[in-house]
Order: sequence, then C-alpha cells, then structure tokens
Amino acid sequence: MLPDSAIGLAAHPAPPPALAALWHLVGNTPLLALRYTYRGRPGQVFVKCEHYNLTGSLKDRMALYVLEQAYRSGAIRPGEPIIEATSGNTGIAFAAIGRALGHPVRIMMPDWLSRERIDIIRSLGADIDLISKAEGGFLGSIRRSEELAAGGGGFLPRQFENRYNAEAHARTTGPEIVAQLASVGRRPDAFVAGVGTGGTVMGVGQYLRRLDPAVHIHPLEPAESPTLSTGHKVGTHRIQGISDEFIPALVQLDQLDGIVQAHDGDAILVAQRLARELGLAVGISSGANVIGAIKLREELGPDAVVVTLLCDSNKKYLSTDLVRPEPVRPGYLAPDLRFTGFVPVPRLATPLLPTGPCALTCTN
Repeated sequence: MLPDSAIGLAAHPAPPPALAALWHLVGNTPLLALRYTYRGRPGQVFVKCEHYNLTGSLKDRMALYVLEQAYRSGAIRPGEPIIEATSGNTGIAFAAIGRALGHPVRIMMPDWLSRERIDIIRSLGADIDLISKAEGGFLGSIRRSEELAAGGGGFLPRQFENRYNAEAHARTTGPEIVAQLASVGRRPDAFVAGVGTGGTVMGVGQYLRRLDPAVHIHPLEPAESPTLSTGHKVGTHRIQGISDEFIPALVQLDQLDGIVQAHDGDAILVAQRLARELGLAVGISSGANVIGAIKLREELGPDAVVVTLLCDSNKKYLSTDLVRPEPVRPGYLAPDLRFTGFVPVPRLATPLLPTGPCALTCTN
C-alpha cells in the first residue's frame, strides 16, 4: 500500500512539461562588478542583471516558482484562471508564464502606472482591471483580486504574503549571487534591495545569513514615501514597483538591518546615467538600488562586497520621467557620481533549476 503522502501527491495533476523548460529562461542572470567614482574616489559594487529574465524583470523568478509549488500542492489545476493584483512586473510575469502554461490570466492594477505596463500585459493575452485612486488604488486592486478569487474566479498567488515568493529568491537569486562571487574569490558583505512585496530582500537575506550570520541585509525605500520607516503610507513617489502603500506581510523588519533611502529623482538620474554611460538600459528602481549599494559601500569601507539588483529594463518606463530631464536637488548622489565601466562575472556553468519539492522553510 502506498503511504498517505504518496497518495496525496498522486492526486495532484503533474505540472505541465513546459514548467521545467521555463526555468531555462528564468534565472542564471549575469552579475557585474559595477565600477564608478564618487566624489573623485573609485569604487565598486556588484549588480545582478535581472532584466535578462524572460519578461525583463526579477518577478519571473517568483511567478514561476509560485506556480510550480501551486501545482505540486494541488492549489492550481491545468487551465484554471490566474488572478493577481500588481504594480506591473508581477502582472507581466504571470501573464507570460501563465499563458505559456495554458492559463488565462486576469490582472488588477492601479490606473496610474505606466502605459507600457498595461500594454505589455494586454499584449500577452491577459485581461486587466484598472483601479482608480477613488476605488482604492493598490489596496483596492488587492481587495478586488480577493473578491474574484473568493467567488471561484481562479488561483490567487497573493504575492505579498505567499512564502514561496521569498523562497524563490532563497533557492535561486541568493545561491546564484554566492556562486558567482565565489568564482572570482569574493563573498558578499551586504545586500540591499527595494521593497515591493519584500520577497527579494527576505529570500536573498535568508540564504545569505544561513551561510554567514554577519552579512548585512538592508531594505530600501523611497525617501519621498518612507512607508517602512513610518509603518504606514505617507507621501508619493515615482519609483514604480516599491513602497506600495503598506508594509507587506512577508517583510520582517526585525530580521533586517537598517532601512536605506533613495530619492526618486536621484534614482531617475542614476538610471539615466547607467544607460547613457554604460549602455545598461534599466528602470527607476534599479537606479534606487544602485544608490543604496553605493551608500552602503561608502559606509562599510572600500573592501566591502556590496550586492544589489538591476530589477528590470527601461522599456516599461518610456512614458515616464525616466526619459525626461530631471532636476538635481540637494542630497542627491548623482551629481558626484560617474560610472567608469563594468566587469562581467561568469554565469553559472550549470544553472540552478529549483524543480522538485521545497527544500527550505520560509516564514511569513
């Protein structure tokens, strides 16, 4: 007789064969040693190029891993609709990956996000419900997705509280960073990333601290809207994809080091400079992350190995302030910053394919 655990697994439909194949298009992204001068002094931080993923953002890792685990647990069935609230990149990731796996996709998102995000999601065959500020904005988008799911509308990933969001980065992004740095004789001293759902900073941080409890793990927020620092929505900002009106359930600030801030205008200027000076066409949150990494490296010293992410490409921002002149304001890093080049760190010869049952236990 089969054990109960085997009977339970057998009752769940097998993941589509395309799921494992998609891991060859997601992850194993390049790592660069990004070189610069700041106030005339040379420096270097390491950046993981997440715009090389399938749809051009790090959210592909989470979307694919969440769907894989949903199939393994029986939470989703073949052809079942996927419903999710998003500020853009997650919606694009679920739209593309969901369709590749045979699922219709419906996305709820605030109506003030960039036109490109909306058009890309629609081009991938997904339906979109645009939620105005009067209808609740981002929180209204989440409420709408919950209502649809409660009415039997389909599978709801719940990215802001789904533990597999963080686990995706604990099983892919974190190990890749460590392995790539080890290939050039380095170990990470600090990691910093902007907080949207918190899955990236929590998952990467979990993995890095398993190897070295002394490593610094820092969340980043917009200076104009310091939700993490205040505990509630305050102010407005232009760094789409982070600081979405509330502190997500995944974020455990007591497990992280100090919050780092970046001004949205400074992030725009740095992203513009990455494109203009180095040909790295990335989004506004990437500029913010690089600011955070440079701040930490200045604080920790010239030998510190500080790592961050270039979260997505600039293609979703061509109707935003990213492509417009941006004034310099007091407190910005950009006026004293010049990028001087980058050195690629080899990708992994054997990609990390996190297929199979979960190996880690993450907490919400």
